[in-house]
Amino acid sequence: MERHKLDSSALLSSRELEILELVVAGLSNYKIAQELDISKRTVDNHISNILKKTNADNRVELVRWALQWGKVCLDNVNCCSLPAPTQSEESQESNEMVS
Repeated sequence: MERHKLDSSALLSSRELEILELVVAGLSNYKIAQELDISKRTVDNHISNILKKTNADNRVELVRWALQWGKVCLDNVNCCSLPAPTQSEESQESNEMVS
């Protein structure tokens, strides 16, 4: 894995961060879909978008990225307070959902 290829500045939506936390917790796409009461295909799409935004090739790289850049908290290790999404991020997320 080339560390420099992972994008530390990736802007993830609040839903993508929520899904990322569940990926880090070890849930399958099917279990994430059940947890969030959405379709598995929607989860697949979100994870695909997250992988593209972070330049991660797979879930393992994605978890490493999330821990490295403080995007998730795992068992009270590497915990951070995530800033609330700005209004422009929320509107961008809405636009992405419509597209």
